[in-house]
Amino acid sequence: MGKKRNHIDPLTFIVVIVLMGVSTFIVYSASSAWALQNLKSESGLVNKHIVKVLIGLVVLFIGIGVDYHKYKDYTKAVLIGAIILLVVTKVFGGETKGAVRWLSIGGFSFQPSEFAKFALLFHLSTLLSTKKEKLNDLKKGFLPLLMWVGAVSVLVLAQPNFSMGGIIFMLGMLMMFIGGARIKHLAYSMLALVPTLLVYMLTAAYRRQRVLAYFGFGDNPEGLQKAKYQLWQGIIGFGNGGIFGVGMGQSKQRDLFLPESYGDFIFSIVGEEYGLIGTIIFMTVFLLILLRGLRIAKHAPDDLGKFLALSITVSIVTYALGNAMVTLGLVPTTGLPMPFVSYGGSAIIFSAFAVGVLLNISSQTEMNPRLAPIEPAPVPAVKPQPSVGKVF
Repeated sequence: MGKKRNHIDPLTFIVVIVLMGVSTFIVYSASSAWALQNLKSESGLVNKHIVKVLIGLVVLFIGIGVDYHKYKDYTKAVLIGAIILLVVTKVFGGETKGAVRWLSIGGFSFQPSEFAKFALLFHLSTLLSTKKEKLNDLKKGFLPLLMWVGAVSVLVLAQPNFSMGGIIFMLGMLMMFIGGARIKHLAYSMLALVPTLLVYMLTAAYRRQRVLAYFGFGDNPEGLQKAKYQLWQGIIGFGNGGIFGVGMGQSKQRDLFLPESYGDFIFSIVGEEYGLIGTIIFMTVFLLILLRGLRIAKHAPDDLGKFLALSITVSIVTYALGNAMVTLGLVPTTGLPMPFVSYGGSAIIFSAFAVGVLLNISSQTEMNPRLAPIEPAPVPAVKPQPSVGKVF
């Protein structure tokens, strides 16, 4: 007997498709000035982005079509492979702005950290669904899961990628909390992490400068101004946009004022061109993803579906919220892409596949049942009665 398949959740599907489609217009506007100067074509970057979006659509439908239960037997092997890729990236990967985060295979470059993030979440979901009763046991339950979380987090931090490494660790802790881990075990793990992160931040000048710039400290005014330059330009973009924005394609900050306007700071371009109204609508889309993802988790047919739905939903929404907070100056500047929107390939492709899995889970709930054909009720057969004589 196969698994029961209903309709996928239509709202989640629609908002993700819309985000990926709209991203092409936003990336084109945000990158055109830079692309014209460096690639001699205004569409130099957006053309590459469109290719990644199309690949993302393909893997989205692959995720929808494959029963999520089939991943259960492979999550450990996939996670080990992801850890090996992180090690290989550290040794042989390409360096960009002092960080080794990219690995090129056959001319195709991707970030193994994006792959490792979802590989970890899938494996944690499998472990929580099969060994949930052992999670209260420190040695047999909690520590084995913590080792997986720690291995991925440390290797991502070593690239160095402070923001993603920290978020991966927090997502792992959150999943164990949802799974029923003891509060004291989680608290001890977090307390042990704090001094490690402090030492990590202080070992690199640029990380130390970013933190000092955020709090307004430091004895190097020129260095602080440089560290805050990108944030200031991003906030200027929001200010230019006002309530209704300057209009699609009319951004001024993208004209080489705002670094990485098509990447980590693309939300500033959204704020400038579409204004406060546009940013509210934009973030409402992610609120819808959160609400629908939680509903899918609530109605999931089993614990594996529940934990997978929660991990996928929380990961995507956390990145969206984190990106928005960075561009608004609410947290120190760091590299977090806006899911489905920022220029790039790895984040779009792996996030699209994860949403496909989320939609596959939704198809096995009773949220959107298929209409069964109505069969005519059987007509009861009339049995002939024995003759009792003639009636006159």
